[in-house]
Parts: sequence; structure tokens; C-alpha cells
Amino acid sequence: MNGKAIMFQGTGSDVGKSLIVAGLARALANRGYAVRPFKPQNMSNNAAVTYDGGEIGRAQALQAKAARTPPLTDMNPVLLKPQSELGAQVIVQGKVIGNQKAREFQRTKPKLMNAVLESFERLKAHADFVLVEGAGSASEINLRLHDLANMGFARAANVPVVVIGDIDRGGVIAALVGTKTVIAPEDASMVCGFIVNRFRGDPALFDKGMKLIAQKTGWQDFGLIPHFKNAFKLPAEDGFKLEEKQQQNGTANVKIAVPILPHIANFDDLDPLIAEPDVSAQKIWPGEVIQSDTDLIILCGSKSTIADLATLHAEGWDVDIKAHMRRGGSVLGICGGYQMLGNYIADPEGVEGSAQTVKGLSLLDVQTVLGPQKHLEQISGHSFDGTPFEGYEMHMGEMSGTGLQTPFATLQNGQAEGALSPNGRICGTYIHGLFANDKQRSSWLKRLGGKPSNLDHERQINEVLDALANHLETHMDIEAIIKMAR
Repeated sequence: MNGKAIMFQGTGSDVGKSLIVAGLARALANRGYAVRPFKPQNMSNNAAVTYDGGEIGRAQALQAKAARTPPLTDMNPVLLKPQSELGAQVIVQGKVIGNQKAREFQRTKPKLMNAVLESFERLKAHADFVLVEGAGSASEINLRLHDLANMGFARAANVPVVVIGDIDRGGVIAALVGTKTVIAPEDASMVCGFIVNRFRGDPALFDKGMKLIAQKTGWQDFGLIPHFKNAFKLPAEDGFKLEEKQQQNGTANVKIAVPILPHIANFDDLDPLIAEPDVSAQKIWPGEVIQSDTDLIILCGSKSTIADLATLHAEGWDVDIKAHMRRGGSVLGICGGYQMLGNYIADPEGVEGSAQTVKGLSLLDVQTVLGPQKHLEQISGHSFDGTPFEGYEMHMGEMSGTGLQTPFATLQNGQAEGALSPNGRICGTYIHGLFANDKQRSSWLKRLGGKPSNLDHERQINEVLDALANHLETHMDIEAIIKMAR
């Protein structure tokens, strides 16, 4: 098997590339094709652990689910995870190779194309179609030299390109025509067509617009896609999407507060909880306070735990958390949030910046020493109340302290995991994906005074992906795209 490929680039970030690739992956899988998603270079602090023991962007893990295939490191061979001061952590084929600032990474990029093409060829060998997603904007000609993410990859791999524009933000005609105008003729020759995404209203009103774009670019019209209203039910990749997932339900029995720290990571841990009808989830932004009627405070993962802990103190949220505990509330720290709950975090090798030791919240009798080695593993087991779970660990640092003697969970191999306070109201764990488990989520809701969950999270994700596939089948010329792939 040596599959065909087609690439989807955008006129800008957040035009719907990830969503369209996911929907097309499910549509093609439903037709019986073997499909693999691929993103040469990604920048995201929302990542997933793969079946082959590495990490990729969360969007590619969702696209793999849409294609009904296990997530693999080859699906996202270069992943950048932004950090404070250091620029970004650079991950190549699932493994960390170091931290680099933007200028340094520009010098590294030429050395990475071979790894990108190697991963791409391995995927093609086991697929009928490889759906490639670009990053950012195809028209960022200032970044064109040694480009891995967009036209640089398309030309190196000889993959035809579809350019996506977002009509919802306005100026889509100028965005698409302007893209054709500013990119090099050799790059423009790789483009076979365009899509206009997120249309609202009567499609007939934009018929002339679609014809004008086709006329001025010479690109084929692959479809005008209406806004897909249930997109919010799928895991988001980018931090600014957090604002779109706010839910405050005045009749809910369980009130959850989540401080939004600058380097928050793997915030899709929250999605299954936010989807619960008996939960009111409030995201606490800088300048806001944690409300006194909160039942549970969740400290999410962080790509720069020490910097985020400093922000937590600066915002006075440490005071709010301790007042919350005095009122009988509960706290859950996940990954970096777990490390913040301890007595201190030491960074002797300067993994997150300068070598230092900082004081934690001292709500759990544990302490963390950061190091360069990253722990990546898919895990299963049961929490302290006997409820089963499946999830994954993705963290740097070693934990110690007497608090570990009362673990939050026991893994399938018998190993203790996390820490639990003597009163059972403070939990710390490295387990991501905890609330995606229906029984685990239901147990938390009951413990917090809410109604047991009736939500089948996995089924909901698959139902939304099927609905998205049907949406694209209706509004996109999939047959033409299949013919254009090579």
C-alpha cells in the first residue's frame, strides 16, 4: 500500500483546518478507506501520548480517532510546546530534543525535514489516503525559508494543496485571493483548490463570492461549508478556545472553578466535565476571584509550572484556594497543578529557566524535583474509591514525600500514583484524561453532591465526528478532493 495525499492549508490560524481534516478523515473511513492524519509541524501545549510511546498534538490524536486508527508519533513529527523565557520545547518524532528560542529553531528547521518526510512516507505505506494539515497561514512568506509546516513541506513531498478561508472573521475573498498574490508562483502551483469555511445564512448569497475567488485565483471551488455548531464538543487544541467552552449553569449542583494560568496545558481534561448538565464550570481569568460557593477547584497541567505558580500567587488565588479549603471545599491538581500543591518545586538543572527552588501551596506533603527526562505512558487502574480509569501520564519531574503514602490511585501494575490528603478533599495526580472515563466522572459528581453522570463521553465524541463527516459530505466536493490527491 502506498497511499495518496492531499494537504489543507489556511489563510490564517483557526480557520478550521483541524476540524475539516478530522471530518474528512471520518468521512473517508466511513467509505472504507485506510486514512492517516499528518501535521508536519505543530505548536500546541495540548498533547496526547501515542501508542508507540511518544507525544503528538491533541488535534492529530482526535484526527486519528476520526480515522479509526491508533495515534502514532509519525502523525506529528515536529511538535513545539511554548514555554516561558525558553521559547519552546522541541519534540521530534515523539521525543524531546531540547528547548529553543524562535531564532534558534529557525536554524534547526533545515535539519528536521528528513525526519518529517520519513514519518510521512511511513504513514503513506499503510494508508489509502494521508490527510495533511498545515499550520498558521500559507501566506506567511516571512517564514517561508526552510518551511516545514506549509508550502515547504508540500513542495518537498509533492503534495497538492487546498487552501481554507474563514468567512466568519470577514474578508475571506481578500484572504484567499491575497494568498495567491503573495506566495511564490512555484508555491501557488501546488494549490489545486479552495474551501470557504464557517458560513452563516443563505449560501446563495455568496455564490458570486465563490465564483470571484475561483476566477481571480484559478483554483477549483471545493465547497462553501456552513458553520458546524457542535464543534465545541470536540477537544480544542489552542488556548484561546478556552473562552468558547465556558459553561455556567445556575441550576447545577456542582460548581467547579479553574484558574486559567498563562502556560496551561492539556486543558481538554476539562471537556467531559464541562459537558455535564449538572456542572457549572467557571474559568477564573486574571483579575477575577474564586467564588465562595465553589465545590471543586481544579489546577490543570502547565508547560511552565514555576512561572504559573508565580502567577497563581500574584493573582491571590493561593489565598482563595486556602479559604476554599476552610469552607470545606475540594481541590484537584493534575500534572503541573499537582506539583503546585506540594511543599516546593526544585529546578536544579534550569529545565524551566534559571535554576531555582520555589515554595508551593503546601496542601499536600510532597515535593518535586524537575529534570530533563519526560515520562510518557498510557495507563489504567483505579482511584482511591475503587473506581476504574484509563488515561495517560505526560510530565517531567520526580515526586517524593510522606504524602505519597496515601496515593490517589493504584495503577494496573500495582504501582501507587498521586497523593491524597488525610481528609480526602485534596487530590494530586499525574493522570490526564481522568474525566473522560464515565464511571470516574460520575464518582466525582456524586462525591461533590451532584447527580450521577448519564453522559457516554466516548460515544458523544464519535457521534459528533460522524455528524461532522455527514456535514462535509453534504457541503464539500469530497469526490473532487479524492481525484486531486496524489
